Amino acid sequence: MGLQDRIVAALEAADGKPFLTDAWEKPAHERLQGNGRSRILEDGNVLERGGVGFSHVTGNTLPPSATAARPELAGRSFEAMGVSLVFHPRNPYVPTVHMNVRCFIAVKPGAEPVWWFGGGMDLTPYYGNADDCRHFHQTCKDALAPHGADLYPRFKTWCDEYFFLKHRNEARGIGGIFFDDFHALGFDGSFAMMRSVGDAFLNAYLPILQARRDTPYGERERDFQAYRRGRYVEFNLVFDRGTLFGLQSGGRTESILMSMPPLVKWRYDWHPEPGSPEAALTTDFLPARDWV
Repeated sequence: MGLQDRIVAALEAADGKPFLTDAWEKPAHERLQGNGRSRILEDGNVLERGGVGFSHVTGNTLPPSATAARPELAGRSFEAMGVSLVFHPRNPYVPTVHMNVRCFIAVKPGAEPVWWFGGGMDLTPYYGNADDCRHFHQTCKDALAPHGADLYPRFKTWCDEYFFLKHRNEARGIGGIFFDDFHALGFDGSFAMMRSVGDAFLNAYLPILQARRDTPYGERERDFQAYRRGRYVEFNLVFDRGTLFGLQSGGRTESILMSMPPLVKWRYDWHPEPGSPEAALTTDFLPARDWV
């Protein structure tokens, strides 16, 4: 909750409009119990929509999205805690960003608990900027460096592979880092690694937001932003593990779907004009590359 507070305070200072606070609790009779705190900003000066959610939930049965990949979890009760955020900026030259850190434990009488950490952050630009991409990836790499030199290249590749729209054969954005089922450093070491990722978020994103927030734009750029946001929606509803887990386990729908952008467009078989700034996103930025 401290991480949530720090991020919200920094974005309130950048936007000039306060986040709303929606504290919630799942009743004991529901299949998922627990509580959380959703912080949401809509129609802000810089953020068209932004949400930072904290949740701490327990349940008696894991949903299919969890047990399909991990059959040893079947029949276990679980506890999960995390912070997840998505910021959709108003200016098309400011990238959308996502960050998540979470801890999960599954227990069964007479068996050893199964636990892990997961999370990461990734950047989704509409108009690519190489300096922004390098800064974002360098900050991710620096956050992981004290915990193992091998972590950034592993988590960077994992992010490129995870945030990929298979039905479109294209990346959602320029990546960052992603990890799941992580326990290799023991509980304390793995938690310290995850905490470094969460604490690095503001350093990774705020300089980009501040540098691009006043870039002039018009209807063309807003139209392209709305079109590309459609890819974000497609990924979240079709592939995102957190969204699927939350909806299948009986989570709080408003909090789960606060990651959705406020305005989106789809077009039939549309392609940007070759050589245009819109085409450059697909040709120059979305293909996976080593930004650092």
